[in-house]
Amino acid sequence: MAGIEHLYPDTPALVTGVAAAFAHACREAIAVRDHAWLALAGGRTPLPVYAQLAQVLRGARIDAVPTDERCVPHDHPACNLRHLRAAFPGTLPLTAADGAIDASLAQARALLAARPQAFDAVLLGMGTDGHIASLFPGDANLADGLALASGADAIATLPDPLPPEAPFARISLTLPRLLRARNVHLVVTGHDKRAVLDQARRDPHAPFPVAALLHAGAPIHLHWSP
Repeated sequence: MAGIEHLYPDTPALVTGVAAAFAHACREAIAVRDHAWLALAGGRTPLPVYAQLAQVLRGARIDAVPTDERCVPHDHPACNLRHLRAAFPGTLPLTAADGAIDASLAQARALLAARPQAFDAVLLGMGTDGHIASLFPGDANLADGLALASGADAIATLPDPLPPEAPFARISLTLPRLLRARNVHLVVTGHDKRAVLDQARRDPHAPFPVAALLHAGAPIHLHWSP
């Protein structure tokens, strides 16, 4: 079975556990370099983790980048940046201010080229379709996003079908860039997602992008609650 599993009785316990793991990783980094460098997922589930972590690390320098971002203006409600900056003002934008796709991809690649060091910690969520970051099954660029030897740090993606709650193109960090990290944490809640996760753990050829993450050979911390 792929992954180092952490089980929790409920979501509040998961939030506390994940925040503690990130606090430990950040403190180790700050002791060496005076700051931590994180890649953080958007979405509803991680936000309480970030709020708790920001409280614990109040006053510390936390540099962060979204693991993925929707190609929308930064003031759009669907933009992850503003939510991440509410916890960590040092979060760097992955996309252009107006959300233009080509400019956003160029910006993401320039940013990651300028900050090539390993992340101290990465937080990923997973969808019911097994996507991680914005690496969706069926996307035309998925193979480039998952290829460990691609040499690319970021790609543009267009989920097919587009999620009705967020029908936007996206910029996503690639699997090799996400894995260039000291700690990678996958946070999953609910029994439906658990079934997908278990299938992906059993079968490296399962039709879910998360399977590529779990079978890439790196230690992945799996955090799950009902």
